[in-house]
Amino acid sequence: MPTSLPLIATRQRLSLMLVLGASLALSLALITARVFVTHQLTFVFLLWNLFLALIPFGLSMMLGLAVGPLRRGLLLPVGAVWLLFFPNAPYILTDLFHLEPRAGVPYWYDLGLILTCAWNGLMLAYASLLEMQSLVRRRFGVGLSWAFVMIALVLSSFGIYLGRYLRWNSWDVLTNPLMLFYDILHRVLHPFAYPRTYGVTMLFSVFLLLGYITVRQLGRLSSEDQK
Repeated sequence: MPTSLPLIATRQRLSLMLVLGASLALSLALITARVFVTHQLTFVFLLWNLFLALIPFGLSMMLGLAVGPLRRGLLLPVGAVWLLFFPNAPYILTDLFHLEPRAGVPYWYDLGLILTCAWNGLMLAYASLLEMQSLVRRRFGVGLSWAFVMIALVLSSFGIYLGRYLRWNSWDVLTNPLMLFYDILHRVLHPFAYPRTYGVTMLFSVFLLLGYITVRQLGRLSSEDQK
């Protein structure tokens, strides 16, 4: 008897989680070893960033595993929360800003440490977006699913700017919404006064979109090889 499609999809998600778990464990081991050797907490903040990157991944996996009316009922509210936290995953790419020679630790070690964390953030973002696009495609069709991808990546890139340069966080939507809204509105109404805002947003949007399409194409190549 052939294996059912839901069972195959569940096994694929479990395999993905195992691989991502191993990759996250590597980041954890590198950070822990650095703290043990240097007795400094220099890059411990990356653990918090990785935790935030796990939130949209966890939400998308939860929606993917839900079935029937439960999934349909949760898609919009959980999707909104997902979109709010999604920028935290690719945001870790910008933690490369913290790379500089430091006494007591080889430069290459810190480079590898930050790169593993940035890689994990990017892969969590793409895995999460793949799941969400699949859910949107089933509900609204292929065209709207790609529109969703574009909007998610542009908003995420803008969120990266807000987090890196203005130091806003996802939860500021609830704790300090007026100031956050003011900063966003001012940049929307006066685009030429903030070239860095639009430069960062456009560059990361293109980069993340090309990376996402590449990941999808690699997945299709793998699927073709298995036929």
